[in-house]
Amino acid sequence: MTLFDLLILLLVAGICGALGQAISGYSRGGCLVSIALGFVGAVLGVWLARALALPELLPVRVGTTAFPIVWSIIGSALFVAVIALLTRRR
Repeated sequence: MTLFDLLILLLVAGICGALGQAISGYSRGGCLVSIALGFVGAVLGVWLARALALPELLPVRVGTTAFPIVWSIIGSALFVAVIALLTRRR
């Protein structure tokens, strides 16, 4: 994986994380938080899809790495919703 591939992968993860935050309606943090949510959402979404025997939808291939767009957005939305339920607003 080259540096350019890594930057593209970070950009895609950031967009997926931001979309997950927008879907759940709870936004905490900026660009780095969105990137982290995109990667956590990808792991959570792929795990959930494999547990339910669902196909991989819309994978984006960056270099040799396939990044699951739909499962990343769904996983990050679920993760952000759980975080929103666990934290209280003052």
